[in-house]
Amino acid sequence: MYLITVLGNQLINLAVNSDSHLHTPMYFFLSNLSLADICFISTTVPKMIVDILTHSRAISYVGCLTQMSFLIIFGCMDDLLLTVMAYDRYVAIYHLLCYPVIMNPHLCVFFVFVSLLLSLLDSQLHNLIILQFTYFKNADIYNFCCEPAQILNLDCSDSFIKSTVTYFVSAMFGFFPISVILFSYYRIVSSILKIPSPGGRYKAFSTCGSHLSVVCLFYGTSVGVYLGSAVSHSPRKSVTSSVMYTIVTPMLNPLIYSLRNRDIKNSLRMLHSGKIYVRT
Repeated sequence: MYLITVLGNQLINLAVNSDSHLHTPMYFFLSNLSLADICFISTTVPKMIVDILTHSRAISYVGCLTQMSFLIIFGCMDDLLLTVMAYDRYVAIYHLLCYPVIMNPHLCVFFVFVSLLLSLLDSQLHNLIILQFTYFKNADIYNFCCEPAQILNLDCSDSFIKSTVTYFVSAMFGFFPISVILFSYYRIVSSILKIPSPGGRYKAFSTCGSHLSVVCLFYGTSVGVYLGSAVSHSPRKSVTSSVMYTIVTPMLNPLIYSLRNRDIKNSLRMLHSGKIYVRT
């Protein structure tokens, strides 16, 4: 699964970078999403493979915080990039004539930069909370990685800073992205329904189908982790949800985009036939 994820996302990056027809905002964000997915799964799976081979389940305190930090950074990058991609599809359909002006290269780079900056902020906020905990020695984490929700649950106290930061992070990376995505698709659907021909409606919606599938998969599993940790304390359910959004989702992203996206499939075919040359 790890090799499929890395290879699939690398192929998407290769297809986007090598085909000049794919040098658009939509595929620029997709390329960054693929890179974030590679880093996201590389944060957990290599360590898990080493643990399986060495029959060791231990991780150092610093190692756990480091893994958690990178897990948050690249997980939030996925979250925010999916949100930006929803806005991109909204502009492409709702403001078609102004699309090249609105989604100019400078704005696209700015969106990616802000996504990275906010992801780093979220990581540091989690570290700020956890570093206030008592030093945990020989603590048990019922997961295959240092999952942020479970690390926070190691501390039973209900401090003001912990509650404030938790609500802020939930609003910033939960409520806000989901609201933007829902609003964007509300506008998209209302615009598509105004198209008179069925063929035109299908063509317009097909550009959003892959993104909508990935959004449902990512948010369905990641929200399930946090809701599950708050409602249920079953280790098995928590591990299953963690596997879904840290391993399965990054693996399925390139499959969804390559199978449902005609441009990516054509680019990969031309790349395989040697008709496209990678720019240096």
